[in-house]
Amino acid sequence: MLRVSGCPREGYAFQMLKRLRTVGLFLFFAAAAMAQNAVIRASLIIDGRGGVLRDREIVIANGRIARIAAPTGKHTIDLRGLTVMPGWIDTHVHPTWYFNKEDRLEQGPGRGSKSTPQQAALYSAANLYATLMGGFTTVQSVGASLDEELRDQIAKGGLAGPRLLTSLAQINENSGDPAKLRETVDRLKAEGADLIKLFATASIRDGGKMTMSIEQIQATCGEAKKVGLRTLVHAHSSEGARAAVEAGCTSIEHGTFLDDATLGLMASRGVYFDPNFLVLHNYLDNKAKFLGIGNFNDEGFSYMEKALPLVADVLRRARAAHVKVVLGTDAVAGAHGRNAEEFVYRVKDGGEKPMDAMMSGTSVAAESIGLGGKIGTVAPGMNADLVAVNGDPLEDITAVRRVVFVMRDGKVYRADLVARR
Repeated sequence: MLRVSGCPREGYAFQMLKRLRTVGLFLFFAAAAMAQNAVIRASLIIDGRGGVLRDREIVIANGRIARIAAPTGKHTIDLRGLTVMPGWIDTHVHPTWYFNKEDRLEQGPGRGSKSTPQQAALYSAANLYATLMGGFTTVQSVGASLDEELRDQIAKGGLAGPRLLTSLAQINENSGDPAKLRETVDRLKAEGADLIKLFATASIRDGGKMTMSIEQIQATCGEAKKVGLRTLVHAHSSEGARAAVEAGCTSIEHGTFLDDATLGLMASRGVYFDPNFLVLHNYLDNKAKFLGIGNFNDEGFSYMEKALPLVADVLRRARAAHVKVVLGTDAVAGAHGRNAEEFVYRVKDGGEKPMDAMMSGTSVAAESIGLGGKIGTVAPGMNADLVAVNGDPLEDITAVRRVVFVMRDGKVYRADLVARR
């Protein structure tokens, strides 16, 4: 039996146990990871839908949650003293963005890359592994062609990473006229895209003004809906977001300058909203690694710094308007593995209730990506995607930084040994 228990501080003994965890868990992983069957004892469960369960066992069979019941005393994984939740979901990541050997931004192979295609693939795989270890068992990448191989290798078990959905590419105002855009959507569907990503507005570094025409947006979103694909829209301005909502698009990303009327329209149409704090903080924290590349100039960084209080404001107004808010980080180079910081920023800077923040990254996010019947909730019949943290994020949101256990589809990927005190 593996015991994973809470520890109030990280002392020397704790650090030594962490260093030894690979040896200590070798036999456990060899058995549990293959069987995908386990009985987990938990003292505190946040179920992902706003509920809290105490002193339960979670029975895992064939990678799914078979039942949740009063403890029988016959468990194989002991998570008492921790908080157990559904595996977290990040609806907006860019795993193919990384810092190269010169500690400068690259965005995958091509585009003047100094890395080989093989190196780019390894950097991207490492980013996804770090994301999984950080508690995120499902992510949505929007998007790069390399995503397809990464998605398929993870699904086959060839790579350790979160479940990956991808748009494979991005559409913007230069992608063609309405007829061409409809052809592009059809092609991406045929190539296996899980969704369509389009830029209705410019980057925040360029002021966020509307760039695609209404006709282009209508063609893209209309065709996507026709072929059964969701549409995720980069839109900072109200003008661009409103056009996307009226065209039947699924989700609005960023939304820095959205007015109340647009938020109200989104709420009435059931459109999801994903404001992002982490990406802005990450750019500002790593300015030297981005500066001078593309539109990463002093003016662009000034725009991003000014945007932070605007993101907090639009999040508060979106909640007041009852918009369905999901958790996405827009994770780029420097942010992978730190995706959970988005929870912290939303609570501390955005005024979110901790439970609302947790739901945005679990059940609401699952619903937004069309997987609400499989993931995002700790309940019988759901995939056994679980994360456990040292602490209670409902009392202290920074507990999300202390991930000690990660399971996806019943397979354990992380189980830190923590000394009981």
